[in-house]
Amino acid sequence: MSIEVVVLITALLFAVVIHEYAHGWVANKRGDSTARLAGRLTLNPLKHIDILGTIIVPTALRLMGLMPIGWAKPVPVNFANLNNPRRDMILVAIAGPAVNIVAAFMVSLLLRWEFFVSAVFQSKLTEIIFLFLIYFTYINLLLAVFNLMPIPPLDGSRIVLGLLPYSLAKLYSQIEPFGIIVLLVLLNLGFLRFIDKIISFLFIGLNLPMSPYSN
Repeated sequence: MSIEVVVLITALLFAVVIHEYAHGWVANKRGDSTARLAGRLTLNPLKHIDILGTIIVPTALRLMGLMPIGWAKPVPVNFANLNNPRRDMILVAIAGPAVNIVAAFMVSLLLRWEFFVSAVFQSKLTEIIFLFLIYFTYINLLLAVFNLMPIPPLDGSRIVLGLLPYSLAKLYSQIEPFGIIVLLVLLNLGFLRFIDKIISFLFIGLNLPMSPYSN
């Protein structure tokens, strides 16, 4: 396994762990202790790793020259336990993408420091650190944009459910069994390339080097 793949998996692992932790943390604050009682309200990556989604799939995609989408084990949330289920469901859902966006912005500050970037290629270690920060920024933005899509079971669908009137929310929830099929169709149609264009635009806005998969 190459150094680049190891760095990629490490960056992805950190990104998905903070994403899932944020869901569990907000759920716990809003009345649902399911994740905490299950031992999932932790930053310990071993508690969140999904062998297929966190390691095998992103590694295979990277080796094929594609974008490294991946996932961790979702933290368990019982929406019925929330103080205000419809409102708090939105807060829980948006917490993951929000943390990814904040993490990407904070790391982008490091990458924008001229003295840091100029010193990066002076040794193999600093080159690896720079690569990690680029991947970490990219993957956090990818997770945020991807998960905000309003397709079940992504976070965006939970936000839509919480905003819709009850009658429409009930109708909308009925498409969840087909959500994975819709996602697979979109991915096969190259939708990730469209998402990459969005992330590349964000990279430009943050004054960063272009994202690793932009053409």
